[in-house]
Amino acid sequence: MEPVTTEGRLPWFREHSPDGHPLWVAEIDGAIAGWFSFHSFITRCAYRGTAEVSGVYVGESCRRRGVARSLLEEAIARSPQLGITVLVGCIFGHNEPSLKLFERFGFQRWGFLPRIARLDGVARDLVIMVATFKIGEHQGDLLDQSQNVILSHRLAHHADLFVFRGHLQK
Repeated sequence: MEPVTTEGRLPWFREHSPDGHPLWVAEIDGAIAGWFSFHSFITRCAYRGTAEVSGVYVGESCRRRGVARSLLEEAIARSPQLGITVLVGCIFGHNEPSLKLFERFGFQRWGFLPRIARLDGVARDLVIMVATFKIGEHQGDLLDQSQNVILSHRLAHHADLFVFRGHLQK
């Protein structure tokens, strides 16, 4: 792993905004449990309604407690208000828990890039997962293209599990 400094991450933080590509932090008992962020997929205006899920990270001690699931639920629920109709997730092929989580929420495998990344000196595959949203009558519902049905993903409130600390202020 490469060391990361606060100064080096400032441009990344500044790319986020509450009304476009938010960055959320989840807490459990006052400690950071994980975080989630949206990122521009491609900056051309034709892709304005598409966002990359650039991070769903949960600390080791907080895993298997529903944090990642709740963060992804929040993202799906808020996507329509953010003008997002397509979510793209780029997940390492060996990260089975994340692949299964995204599949549970209706994301489909649309791409596979073998050995495209190096992580800790190991060549890793990248799986591209995509979910599209129907905007309009069933705003916020996830459209499953394979079965042509709408899967409703209602935001589950887990106030006893963690709280969202709002949006990053620039």
